[in-house]
Amino acid sequence: MNRAEKGKLGEEAVCRYLEDLGYVITARNYRIKGGEIDIIAENADYIVFTEVKTRMPGSLASGFDAIDKRKKGLIIRAASDYCCKHPTMLQPRFDVAQVIAGEDRVFSIDYIQNAYDTTGYNFIF
Repeated sequence: MNRAEKGKLGEEAVCRYLEDLGYVITARNYRIKGGEIDIIAENADYIVFTEVKTRMPGSLASGFDAIDKRKKGLIIRAASDYCCKHPTMLQPRFDVAQVIAGEDRVFSIDYIQNAYDTTGYNFIF
């Protein structure tokens, strides 16, 4: 399984996870110059921008640790762009999912709601 396949497997699993919780997936792999959002989903209260990190079992590096200040800024910038193009009254929320997967199988999904916010970034929603 190459890196792209592993990432796609993780994103598919998180989409199913969110749908099982009642979210509607509105976009996937939303890209602007310099930023991307893996999954954009909505429920009655929130528009959720989810970053998915997929790792192999036994990986030494956590997917959560891979989302540093720079990466958060790029996601927030892309989310702001999305909200400008798709106006909504929903509250934005930034979530992170770590998926442990290997050989076409997902072993676990660790999901953090409201993992970070826009504090310290110059973007308004």
